[in-house]
Amino acid sequence: MVTTSTVSTWTALLQQCFPVFTAPGTQIFLALVTGWVLCTGRHTITGILPFADPMGRHAHDAFHRFLPDAHWERDALWKLLTVLLVKTFAASGVVELDLYDTLFYRCGRKVCGAGWWRDAVRSTQTRTVSAWGLNLVVLTLRVYPSWGGEPLGLPILMRLHRKQGASLIDLAQEMLQQVAAWLPERAFRLHADEFYATLAGRSLLRIHLISRMRRDADLSEPSRATGHKKRSGRPRQKGRALSTPQQMARRVHSWRSVTTVERDQVSKRLIYARRVLWHRVCKTPVLLAISRDPEGKEHDDFFFMTDLSLPPAQIIAGFAGRWSIEDTFEWRSVKRHGVWLSIGHG
Repeated sequence: MVTTSTVSTWTALLQQCFPVFTAPGTQIFLALVTGWVLCTGRHTITGILPFADPMGRHAHDAFHRFLPDAHWERDALWKLLTVLLVKTFAASGVVELDLYDTLFYRCGRKVCGAGWWRDAVRSTQTRTVSAWGLNLVVLTLRVYPSWGGEPLGLPILMRLHRKQGASLIDLAQEMLQQVAAWLPERAFRLHADEFYATLAGRSLLRIHLISRMRRDADLSEPSRATGHKKRSGRPRQKGRALSTPQQMARRVHSWRSVTTVERDQVSKRLIYARRVLWHRVCKTPVLLAISRDPEGKEHDDFFFMTDLSLPPAQIIAGFAGRWSIEDTFEWRSVKRHGVWLSIGHG
């Protein structure tokens, strides 16, 4: 049941976004978002209109012109959303983030920024499938709902990856630096797949990264000063060469049994952890965590963390929770709404 109090709260929430819009876009924005939430059919402008403006107070052209003609400060709108969500769902402690890119299918010759991109859903190791659409880099806030279950991924920032434009890694770094600037007193823990592992070597203030490590990664021991005499020449950047993570896992005998919670499921894992230097990715030591299935049914997993003090079990559980951003990509309506905020004219 919708009460007057509920309507007032909803209106007050959306009114926080009004300062970033140019008139007369604010009232149209309020009606459109309300209609988008209430709509029970296709979330097109025509489908939303009966819910957005049931009394016909505005000409339907005003709603159709809103997306291409209205102007707003894109980053100011994202900042409002980010600060509000973090304040509500992560008021204290480390702010957990997830990062990934996705292909948003959009047909038409005049879609801004669209192109042919690899479709990760339909591609395999031996066959690459391309599709026409928008390549979006998305940053989400990980939220653990009070009713339990898997964590949720709430989008807080997004960038459009264009052909011949900034790389995915550069866009990701830009987004992370922006969020850190918006929340100068908070520390962050980022979870990303192997493609974004090189972010460990980028300048990220107050942000630690959990990611996968290549099975054949070229590792070495962290460099240490030997003896008391100073040696001439350039200081050593790497210590003794180590085996690859896969070779290391075959020789490990000192496994430690731990219990982790992965996607709201309790599981037992065998863990081996040590500090290593992955020099091609990061110039500072990282914590390598090898995860093994005690029953031997699954392949070994290899993760790393730039925070050397984090317990290895938390590294494994944290990366498993990255699935929340995959679930977000499955919510087509969320993606469609995200595109409004991301690539609208500003």
